[in-house]
Amino acid sequence: MNLKAPNLIMQGNTSFCPGCGHGIIGRLLFENIVEMGYEENSVTVVDVACCSLLMYSTNADFVGAAHGRVLPTASGVKRARKSNLVTAYHGDGAAYSIGMSHTVWSAIRNENITVIVVNNQVFGMTGGQMAPTTLEGQKTTSSPSGRDIKRSGPPFDITEALKPYKIAYLARGSVDTPSDIRKTKAYIAKGIKNQMDNKGFSLIEILSPCPTNWNVTPIDAIHHMKNVVKGVYPLGEFIKDGEKV
Repeated sequence: MNLKAPNLIMQGNTSFCPGCGHGIIGRLLFENIVEMGYEENSVTVVDVACCSLLMYSTNADFVGAAHGRVLPTASGVKRARKSNLVTAYHGDGAAYSIGMSHTVWSAIRNENITVIVVNNQVFGMTGGQMAPTTLEGQKTTSSPSGRDIKRSGPPFDITEALKPYKIAYLARGSVDTPSDIRKTKAYIAKGIKNQMDNKGFSLIEILSPCPTNWNVTPIDAIHHMKNVVKGVYPLGEFIKDGEKV
């Protein structure tokens, strides 16, 4: 992994909260884009929530989509500009709640795009509400007593939901340890390569800390990921070239 940030990353202040994983994930994405030679040929479609802040620290081409409509927007861009690398970048709330139908149907159609979903178990920018991925018992602004699975159902796992579909690639990474950061970068690279080889839909979910909405320190957020979150959301590759791993 390079110690120097890629030239697409602008130096200076970032709008992400202290301890947020978005900065790391954005760097991994754009490191891959530069190293794989798509610096002048990429379009990243971002959601309006925390993901949109990536636009203000990255000197690259972006399209801002309506909340939860990242995938149909990215699909349209890719169909119009087939030679471009098109990446859809959004959070778990956008991908699995308001945009869930787009996630499923993009997979069913095997759209030739690369999808990154940041899973921090909450709706981030809108106020820390319960998301489909919120853990059992986790307190949020809309579940102040903790998520009750008898009332709200269990946490949603995309790796189970997409198993029936013949998509190009499905993986889950994390950014809480150096080794997992390296693996996550490799997962993103595979998703990019699949698209440019015209293999179809690749989704990489990435576990990320959200100290602000978890109401913990950045250090405690990392411990929580290691000790709790990874127990609910296992890491690894789940589908390659349409086949379960």
